[in-house]
Amino acid sequence: MRRLVIAASLATILIPAVFAQEARKASIPDLASKDFGWQTNFEDWQDPPPGNGHGPMANDPAYPFVNNSVVDAPENDLAKSQDTAFVKINGRQPTVRIANSKDPILKPWVAAAVQATNDEILQGKRQVPFVAQSRCWPGGVPGQLIYPFEPLYFIQKLDEVWMIWQRDHMVRRVFLNREHSANPKPSWFGESVGHYEGGDTLVVDTIGLSANKFSYIDNFRTPHSDKEHVVERFTISPDGGSLTAIARVEDPNAYNAPITMMRTWFKADHAMEEVVCSENNGDRFNQGLVPIPEAGKPDF
Repeated sequence: MRRLVIAASLATILIPAVFAQEARKASIPDLASKDFGWQTNFEDWQDPPPGNGHGPMANDPAYPFVNNSVVDAPENDLAKSQDTAFVKINGRQPTVRIANSKDPILKPWVAAAVQATNDEILQGKRQVPFVAQSRCWPGGVPGQLIYPFEPLYFIQKLDEVWMIWQRDHMVRRVFLNREHSANPKPSWFGESVGHYEGGDTLVVDTIGLSANKFSYIDNFRTPHSDKEHVVERFTISPDGGSLTAIARVEDPNAYNAPITMMRTWFKADHAMEEVVCSENNGDRFNQGLVPIPEAGKPDF
């Protein structure tokens, strides 16, 4: 009889725990695997769904942008342009990004910074708008999300989610078991806390972002201040084949209203490879890139 009582007591304890664990698993999107990552072949923000207010920064209407992506280029265009720096896509010559610095959402100092980049390009001082990732630095938040062509991987732990980019294996940590610190130390990726919603979404709230001169929210080199606050919603599709992030950026010192941007990835069915960022310290192609810091002498 005593054994039956003990068995019944254990069942009372364990069975609800098992059901709770299974319910928790069912409420967590399956973002992580050693066999797949999430990849995009487009290097800019997309417009968010209607109702999200101001979308991503746009090109100056006076300078229409033609992307240099060859993903959708006709095969004959590629064949004709093997020896050229740019590939003509549908008969149009690709151009560089010239941001709309007159967008009223920008505070005056941000508009001036964006226009300064435009002027460098238009005056031939710079061939492309430099972004942090092009010099082996992190891309910040949410700017790192628009790095293209190499997959993003997730590791989902009980109390943390790690986002790992194949390129240079950069890691961003999202804490699931804490609130924000009162005064987080500023950094490239800031302090991210998160939670799951609805069985298909990871919500990430980030503060403590460093407002260094190389940290931008997009490829237009739109800067932010140390008051930047970003909320991202990563949602997996019902079939598990794609992932969408909607990033809402608030910064009262830089923008007059929130800016909301979207990014989508497809599932890339291969394990993470070792990829080390190429340094090109000397800017051999004369792109006007900021030099990567180098030691003048060995430290041994």
